Amino acid sequence: MIPRYTRPIMEAIWAPENRYRIWFEIEALACEAMARIGTIPQAAADAIRQRGDAALAAIGPGDVARIDEIERETRHDVIAFLTWLAEKIGPESRFVHLGLTSSDVLDTCLAVQLTQAADLLLADLEDVLAALKRRALEHKYTLTIGRSHGIHAEPTSFGVKLAGHYAEFDRGRARLRAARGEIAVAAISGAVGTFAHVDPRVEAHVAEKLGLGVEPVSTQIIPRDRHAMFFAVLALIAGAVERLATEVRHLQRSEVREAEEFFHQGQKGSSAMPHKRNPVLSENLCGLARLVRSAVIPALENIVLWHERDISHSSVERGIAPDATVTLDFALARLAGMMDKLLIYPERMLANLESLGGVVHSGEVLLALARAGISREDAYAIVQRNAMATWTRLGAPGARSFRENLDADAEVAGRVAPAVLDAAMDSRLHLREVDGIFARVFGPEAE
Repeated sequence: MIPRYTRPIMEAIWAPENRYRIWFEIEALACEAMARIGTIPQAAADAIRQRGDAALAAIGPGDVARIDEIERETRHDVIAFLTWLAEKIGPESRFVHLGLTSSDVLDTCLAVQLTQAADLLLADLEDVLAALKRRALEHKYTLTIGRSHGIHAEPTSFGVKLAGHYAEFDRGRARLRAARGEIAVAAISGAVGTFAHVDPRVEAHVAEKLGLGVEPVSTQIIPRDRHAMFFAVLALIAGAVERLATEVRHLQRSEVREAEEFFHQGQKGSSAMPHKRNPVLSENLCGLARLVRSAVIPALENIVLWHERDISHSSVERGIAPDATVTLDFALARLAGMMDKLLIYPERMLANLESLGGVVHSGEVLLALARAGISREDAYAIVQRNAMATWTRLGAPGARSFRENLDADAEVAGRVAPAVLDAAMDSRLHLREVDGIFARVFGPEAE
């Protein structure tokens, strides 16, 4: 986790103190279940809960250092924690971890941490969606040029552009909810997952209290296809972040200038060129998205482990779990703020739309000629000929607009009424279905 791109609220999920609290909660819940079914004395379970709660409530850097010290000797993180816990609990600690194996604690804890992280990311997504919806509704009818291959295509609405990004993040939200459910399972099944030394009722109790399901066949660990899906979903959301950030970067280019990131008072764009206003936030978001996506291949490779378990996945997850969630959390928070304050220039959008002399209306003119009885092949040739005559002389002395070239074309004059060409070249016709599109994305109330 890089402090520069880490928000404290997500960092706390992966802090040692939180991990140890979850570890203890798993152990304490297991003891409570064992006491309930008569495996250990109720008084022991009560003492473990009371003394453990007190110890974990007060856990701090000194305790973490003590656990680390024990681990340097034992070379085993769970044993180090249990040893520290025994120092706090006393004789009743002999009932802690009874019949469990380390993976029961580690994998169930990871499930809790990933669900905590997912809940925070879902809240982040709500902020992104709220910003996108507000700006989309604000610019529902703001005309702009749509581009394909980076080249002017046909008019569209800036609100429709934002609505498309909203719909993508909305799909990301649904996927993350599903991934959260996929990862939210506990495993308290003992060595190689056979429940030989721990009653399945213990697992059921721990899972219920933690708000988790149970892994049907844990084989000692929770199968890693669940985790792979989780990180794949994070990658898809990161892809949505980068797609929107890339759009902002393009729109902020000096030649385009249709939108730009908010420029703060006192902000500097360049150490050498005082005039610069660079898209630094969206560029940063593109880079952060790449970091999140880099977790996918290791997560997929973690699926294949030896027999009932090995620990080749462990070192990977110690890195990708905090790094991917922390990075995406930061990116989503930054994106929500960026879109909320995005500077949008409708006048520049209109100027760009009209900057090619009207050729962006070639598609509708083609349809008008075809409706007038000209074959599609002939109509295409006529429209392309006049569009190219406009395109190649843009800005030249005496250059004519697309409409002027059409009016001077003998194959058009007399066959298509001027009013028909006027209608074909009216950008507003591209807004006539905007209400329906918004209703699809935001619901009928957005019409």
